[in-house]
This record gives sequence, structure tokens and C-alpha cells, in this order.
Amino acid sequence: MFSGCITALVTPFKNGKVDYKKLIELIDFQIANKVSGIVLCGTTGESPTLSDSEKEKIFRTGLKHCRGRVKLIAGTGTNDTAKTIELTKMAKSVGMDGALIVTPYYNKPTQEGLYRHYWLVADAVRIPIILYNVPGRTGVSLAPETVARLSVIKNIVAIKEASGDIDLVSRIRRLCPITILSGEDALTFPILCLGGKGVITTVSNLIPADIVSMIDCFNAGRIDEAREWHLKMLPLVKAVFIESNPIPTKTAMLMLGRLNGEMRMPLCCMGEANAAKLKQELKNYRLLK
Repeated sequence: MFSGCITALVTPFKNGKVDYKKLIELIDFQIANKVSGIVLCGTTGESPTLSDSEKEKIFRTGLKHCRGRVKLIAGTGTNDTAKTIELTKMAKSVGMDGALIVTPYYNKPTQEGLYRHYWLVADAVRIPIILYNVPGRTGVSLAPETVARLSVIKNIVAIKEASGDIDLVSRIRRLCPITILSGEDALTFPILCLGGKGVITTVSNLIPADIVSMIDCFNAGRIDEAREWHLKMLPLVKAVFIESNPIPTKTAMLMLGRLNGEMRMPLCCMGEANAAKLKQELKNYRLLK
């Protein structure tokens, strides 16, 4: 159901408010570069600082503009199960194609608590659900055994795996047939080699066509060519995560003239030294003269 290059889109702001005109421009850029899906209001989209009404308007704006040209996935995860159900119901009601649901953060539930959280959401809202494991940001990790338990629930269809642990990905693949999507741009190629079906990517805000090409090459059996794409992109990928996501991504888009770089607090502008490193990698990649 979900595969290929799926962009975790940044949310554009202008004077503190969501810039819906720019949002449409960013969506058009992704579609023109042949991505297979777009995540709206994920963590790359600064979901913790978006209101529910803003999220709903972003979803509706994306759906109205896309008209089915690309799959649209709603970021609806919170650390409150009831709130997550509420947001996921809203996403389904407006017509989103799926929901990306991050593990509950800060309150650090047990594996049983994680299982029950996702089971309750999936039972309450019959929408395709992508589990999202990113322990570096949430403080808790979905164990492969828990993923396997959840994979038998009909509308839990995939996992975005962003633990950075290839061994964990291997264990998931060994235990169940759930669709695995890379959640770490630096590990997309290795995860494809383990049977992954694609990536939910931050870096495709900058270079969607190249990520699409890497995945297309891999799927066509041109593994060496796919590896070359991976190696070419790796220094830029590392630079894009030199500070907390999406600070470097929005800064890079500002440098490229694609965005004003505005973020919502507590995110703030990059440090000068890191910004200089990012700028150099954009030059090395020939995105910036």
C-alpha cells in the first residue's frame, strides 16, 4: 500500500501562521519529482506546535490540491491514546489515505502499553496505519516482537523504522511480513537490502528526484547503481541531521530560495558553524553555487 519515496513535508510558516500558498508550492514540487506519497503534519512538519484546526486545514488543503495524484498520509500520533484516536478520526473523516502514528513520547509505556495504544487506535479508526518507531526522539522503542503482534491487525500496514538499528530491522523482517519503510535517510539503501519497500524521508524536501532514482534503480535490480546514489547522497544526508530536524532542512531550503526558513519555537535558527557546514554540502552536491 505504501512504498517508494514518501516525503515528510516541512510546514511553511509566514509571520507565525501556516503559509498555505507555499504549502501548495511544496506539494507541487514533490509531485513533479514523482514521489509516491507525502506525510503532512509529521514531526518534520513541526506537528507538536500545530493546532488541531491548523492540522485539519493542512490536510484539507493537501487533499483538495492533490486530487488523488499522490498518497497523503496524516501525522496523528501523540502521547495520549484518546487524543491520537481523535486526530486519526479527523484525518479519516477528511479523506487522508493513511495515518503515521509515532510511539507515545515522554511517558515511556511498556511494550504491552504500546501494543494496547496501537490496538485501540486501529480498532477505533479503520484507516491504514503506519507505526513509527523513533526512540531517539520519544524515549521508547517498539520491540520487534511487539511489531509482530501488531502486524496481524488488518489496518496496521507498515512501520517507519527510525531507530538507526539495522539489527532491529532484521529482527522485524524475520518475525513478520509487515511493510518496512526506512525512517533514517542514511539507512534507506541498507533497509532496502533487507526487504524494505521505501522510505519516509526528510531529505526529499531537497532532492526528491534523487531518492526516487535510488529506489527505482534498486527495484529494477540495478543494485550497484542504487548504491552509488546512496553514497553520493550520504554527506548531504548527514548535514541535514547535524541539528534537530527540521532545523537544517528549513535552513537549506532558505539557502536554496525555496522557503523563508521560519520555524516555531522552541525550534530556532542554526548555529553559524553548523550552517556553514550545511552550506558547503549544498555546494558539494551542486545544489548551491
